[in-house]
Amino acid sequence: MKTSAVSPGRAGLFLLLTGLMLPQIDTSITNVALDSITESLHASPTQLELIVALYGVAFAVCLAMGSKLGDNYGRRRLFMWGVAIFSLASLLCGISNSITALLAARTLQGAGAALIVPQILATLHVTLKGTAHARAISLYGGIGGISFIVGQMFGGWLVSADIAGMGWRNAFFINVPIGLLVLAFSRRYVPETRRDEHSTIDWQGTFSLGLILCCLLFPMALGPELHWPWSMRLMLLAIIPLLFWMRAIALRKEQRGEHPLLPPRLLQLASIRFGMVIALLFFSAWSGFMFCMALTMQSGLGMAPWQSGNSFIALGVAYFLSAMYAPKLIARHSMGRILVAGLVVQISGLLLLMETFHHYGQATTTLTLVPATALIGYGQALIVNCFYRVGMRDITANDAGAGSALLSTLQQATLGLGPAVFGSLLLMLMRNHHGSYPQAMIGFLGVEAVMMLLLAVIAIGLRHHLNRSPAMVTS
Repeated sequence: MKTSAVSPGRAGLFLLLTGLMLPQIDTSITNVALDSITESLHASPTQLELIVALYGVAFAVCLAMGSKLGDNYGRRRLFMWGVAIFSLASLLCGISNSITALLAARTLQGAGAALIVPQILATLHVTLKGTAHARAISLYGGIGGISFIVGQMFGGWLVSADIAGMGWRNAFFINVPIGLLVLAFSRRYVPETRRDEHSTIDWQGTFSLGLILCCLLFPMALGPELHWPWSMRLMLLAIIPLLFWMRAIALRKEQRGEHPLLPPRLLQLASIRFGMVIALLFFSAWSGFMFCMALTMQSGLGMAPWQSGNSFIALGVAYFLSAMYAPKLIARHSMGRILVAGLVVQISGLLLLMETFHHYGQATTTLTLVPATALIGYGQALIVNCFYRVGMRDITANDAGAGSALLSTLQQATLGLGPAVFGSLLLMLMRNHHGSYPQAMIGFLGVEAVMMLLLAVIAIGLRHHLNRSPAMVTS
């Protein structure tokens, strides 16, 4: 079957975006259940990091493979398979009675999510044109971002509600009925699309990407706790030759006319390269911020899960409002200006949050966090909107699957690694400040502010490229 030109319509778009919300919510929903999981399964701080990080890493490693499978066998079919696997894994997470079982189920959950996400962006890219395409991509970016925040808020309420005495398990069980509803209606309302030419899956590239991410994840998560043994250091050093190996594999495959996991020709696009910078600096810090904030709220300030979740309401509301108006602002003022404005707003929020923790310390409450978190959320939405619009504008319809997989892989890899990297940083800072979470958060927020400042400097340097009109190619 050739690529369909049928629009998904409102019902299809709703189902696709609902499917997007499931994996995005679960990227952060466990953050507010950390204390409950610790008490229930006797998890260590490192294991808590892995609960969040393994999901993101499995998500990232399998994304490109999921994209190729969708291109070859039908994006609707793979979308539905992904929802089914994700729902089953969510059930397994909820019934886990050991930390090992939970980590395994979270890894499977990440693999299921990887089948879902690339099908959505690719379907929108090949079935919609013009204004409808621009609006759908903006909704994709906005909803993907707000889901990340809503997961943290909603998860806190679910855990605290303790429905049927299930506590943190309800944060996973809630996915099952939603997934079943998406499965029930997707065959009717979501159009089937696929790539005209069959492409092989780059198993070598997938394996090398998995090795690279594992060599980064486990040392960053386990290194501080184990006092950096030689094995952890060796894993970090192995990343460099693995990167060269992965690049060599991709170049050979492209020269033979095959389709590598991460096509070098796409990596040569300025928009993709800048997307890599945004992913590295912004998304890693974003997931790290959400993890460290949740850990500080619960373990450091003694908040209940629902109180921790409520601490992100202002951030979520501001994010949603910003995401709604971001497309109009970009159309009126150019992408470069809005990206820099978003970074300036977020940096202002980070500095204000540092002052909040400095002033209130252990007396920090949900209300005292509102001004700073609102600024952070407003700025984050502008940045996320620019990420997807920049990344996809130079991608042809024939490369829609590879392009969406590349962007999503970058995003999810950094989202997955963020809690491990910055969680370890927070714990190190906490030890240096005699166990004070507020003081440790001040140090972490300072590091994040510097990263956002660096991104702003790079964006200003690329302003001519960012401000030119997007040339959306659909064939």
